[in-house]
Amino acid sequence: MKAFVTAASVFGPGLPGWAASEPMLAGTAPWTMAEALPPVPAILAAGDRRRAGATVRFALAAATEATAAEPDRAALETFFASGNGDGAVVGGILDALQDPDGAVSPTLFHNSVHNAAAGYWHIAAGSTMPSLSLGGHDGAFAAGLLAAMGAVATRGRPVLLVAYDTPLPAPLDAVRPTDFPFAAGLVLAPGAQGAWAGLDLRYVAEPAPADSPPRVSMRWPPAIPRRAPCRCCGRWRRGGPRWCDCRCWRMRISRSG
Repeated sequence: MKAFVTAASVFGPGLPGWAASEPMLAGTAPWTMAEALPPVPAILAAGDRRRAGATVRFALAAATEATAAEPDRAALETFFASGNGDGAVVGGILDALQDPDGAVSPTLFHNSVHNAAAGYWHIAAGSTMPSLSLGGHDGAFAAGLLAAMGAVATRGRPVLLVAYDTPLPAPLDAVRPTDFPFAAGLVLAPGAQGAWAGLDLRYVAEPAPADSPPRVSMRWPPAIPRRAPCRCCGRWRRGGPRWCDCRCWRMRISRSG
């Protein structure tokens, strides 16, 4: 399958948006670890903004930045991928259920579903386009990219892909450690006009080699591949096409235009 990247976004520790982060991802500027704070979701109405937690805020920040140049955000089909979902909300519900009263906040329950971020986005953008919210544990980003590129290939129209994750609270973090929040977005299109890069993806029905992801000391957000496409996109200016491998896809990234 083929698609073209026409826009991207990123929010994470020391990565405060695409414009500031691109030189660091390209290796032309130093990266410094810094706390990633939940961005203010300006696209949301005031009431929804108060109800949205950190996980939703990161996802919407990535979606908003990635679609900033789109003439009509509401026209984009969307794919939201997260390995953890909103762990803070789920943890809050589990804590409430241990209480003798067992009262669960309606807001917590509302935000506990895996498609909460997508729901907030489509309400804010006024979109009635299809949307798919995916899990997938460590393969969340791969699942999201595969679904998004499949939609581009079969329907021939641009789509928005958002991958995001935030740390889980105790005691859930003991079995699913994630040290920092991260969110990234891509607008994928069927044509090369205005594109930054071309993606050529092939599904591989087997695990990637055990040594393919680089070892890192930080516990990586599961929705984000350890060999991130944005890093390769940042480097295509210096050389030829590159290959990225994840657990269930093999992708060739080439310069566009």
